[in-house]
Amino acid sequence: MGDSQAPFADRLTQAVRERESQICLGLDPDPANLRVETDNRLAESLGTAAATGAAVSAHCRELIELAGPHSVAVKPQLACFERLGAPGWQALADVTAAAREAGLLVIADGKRGDVPVSAAVYAQGLLGTVNTPGGEITGLGADAATINPLTGRDSLEPLVETAAATGSGLFALVRTSNPGAADVFDLRLEDGGTVSDHIARIVDGFADRLAGSEGLSGMGAVVGATEPGHIGRLRELMPRSVFLLPGVGAQGGTADELGPAFDGAGPAGAIITASRSIANADDPAAAAARLREQVLAVSAR
Repeated sequence: MGDSQAPFADRLTQAVRERESQICLGLDPDPANLRVETDNRLAESLGTAAATGAAVSAHCRELIELAGPHSVAVKPQLACFERLGAPGWQALADVTAAAREAGLLVIADGKRGDVPVSAAVYAQGLLGTVNTPGGEITGLGADAATINPLTGRDSLEPLVETAAATGSGLFALVRTSNPGAADVFDLRLEDGGTVSDHIARIVDGFADRLAGSEGLSGMGAVVGATEPGHIGRLRELMPRSVFLLPGVGAQGGTADELGPAFDGAGPAGAIITASRSIANADDPAAAAARLREQVLAVSAR
């Protein structure tokens, strides 16, 4: 990372072209359901947490090896690593490094959001650096991060500032994939629009700050694929934003209904995340390849 890093939107566009994929491999490791066994000898010598962290790292690295060639990015769910304490953070660092070695972009999925002073700290930890008396310390160094915009524009400012300085991307929650999203995001406001519409306008207001050279912006939006009826309207409100579309597969969303996410934005206008439907498949590589082909067909319509 650094000031010379190309904008996230341009790096994503290039990666989509080179890898011919819009698939983001979600990494949500469940210690009770891993593709590799925990090393009992390591558990006896260093403790359960260390052994589990190593197993989680191996699980995710295996998925990257299998499904990575059909993907353009990985999306580690930070909470799945953080719950393991320090060994989990080490596993996250290892997995991030493995993704980079595989040529994949890394999207840190933490939905961070807070008042500006805390938002600045989140930005340092996920995307940037922090200056200390002993020197500069680099955080996770992700290529992008998911963020929660519900604390308002001023809370987004430090995140956008850091993202602009480091060539990173941001994906603000605009309309999530869970059924309960309707409780908040679909509420009608006095102007007749929804909360999602209002957030979309805020996101679009930051688009110039993270703009790439080909019309897309790294000021992106999380838009659930489980309710595709919202996608077209949100694309109209955020014509430049890259959409991060969760919910395909285990949550019931289908690739066939995602065409509006690409309308006017091109092949790199949206990336589709899949976690359990790939990780829990008998053949993760084949599952990722099938989804890749489905999305390529939809984006080309």
